[in-house]
Amino acid sequence: MAVALISLFTLGGCVGGGMDYLSSAKVDRSVSTGTVPTAPVTADSISDEATVRNAVTSADLNKLKGQPIPWANTSTGSAGVIDTIVESNASGVVCRQFRTSRHSYQGVANFSGRTCLVGLGEWQLLSFQQAG
Repeated sequence: MAVALISLFTLGGCVGGGMDYLSSAKVDRSVSTGTVPTAPVTADSISDEATVRNAVTSADLNKLKGQPIPWANTSTGSAGVIDTIVESNASGVVCRQFRTSRHSYQGVANFSGRTCLVGLGEWQLLSFQQAG
């Protein structure tokens, strides 16, 4: 019995000594925070941009007569509707400006963009920005 009491007091000192965590808790003022940066460009967003570009550039505007063009990207699960395409030929360069929606896992958003025909018949996406 005496050994048990001595062990209890000895171990009690180990457990209780120097372990007062709450009284020494202080706010760390050396840490600073800032605003959350915009979402980085991901492979999914690049893939969606390419899908929209392909839909915009392959559209026969004479046959469409203002009809919306649905698009879907099976690799990302995104889909949307291109509701406006306007073609211009400023200074000899054929460009198409467009508006589209995008339904993705991040939600629904509207985008506007511009793609132009550059050397050897290649279409280059010059802008693809979230609208609003």
